[in-house]
Amino acid sequence: MNNTGLIAIAAAIAIAVSTLFPALGQGLASKAALESIARQPDAARDIRSTLIISLSLMETLTIYGLLIALMLVSKI
Repeated sequence: MNNTGLIAIAAAIAIAVSTLFPALGQGLASKAALESIARQPDAARDIRSTLIISLSLMETLTIYGLLIALMLVSKI
């Protein structure tokens, strides 16, 4: 296998890892937020704003993985 194949595999792994783990984290964070809103409906506004901030931070991890994969693919 030459360098082109290795770079393509590295890009695929970068996309897979950077998509899988933030997706799991987003699911767990959403589950916890919905459970806490169900327990305390009065705090829904605070919980929702904190959830949106944390979800956006998790989503940046996916974007960073995409950028790394694009940089790797540009080396091919």
